[in-house]
Amino acid sequence: MGYYLEAVVAAEPLLRTAAAGLPGAHVVPLRQGLALIPMTDELHDALTDPAAERLRPFRLLPHGFQHTLAAWSANGPVAYVEADIFGGTGDRYALAWTAGTLTLGPLTERTPTGPTTLSLALRHLGATSDGHLDEFDAVGLGRHRRTEDWLTGND
Repeated sequence: MGYYLEAVVAAEPLLRTAAAGLPGAHVVPLRQGLALIPMTDELHDALTDPAAERLRPFRLLPHGFQHTLAAWSANGPVAYVEADIFGGTGDRYALAWTAGTLTLGPLTERTPTGPTTLSLALRHLGATSDGHLDEFDAVGLGRHRRTEDWLTGND
């Protein structure tokens, strides 16, 4: 079974403030005080700056959205993550900002040999493995297998 995620992750209060008034923005609580905003098509369209260049190597990050994420990080660290995984192999991307500055990444990974890029991004946000396999499991990012399932609660 595959795993697909495109989302912004940060402390829940920060994301609730950032998402206010954004079309298609839904804040979904995770564990350890974090939350995610799944990147819906509506949100993607609202956040894309057609004049901006695509930030490589990210395939799905809206053009110019990194500037918005940097601004959001004035209130605490913010990460953007992408994953397209099947059978443990696939693409994982992550980057994070703190106080308006890119402080992690961009990280890219095809086959993990240590902590995954997603776990490293979560660590950057203050997550701990807390007795779980890694930060990914500890905050509950494995709860759903596809981005859209975070909106409906379906598995």
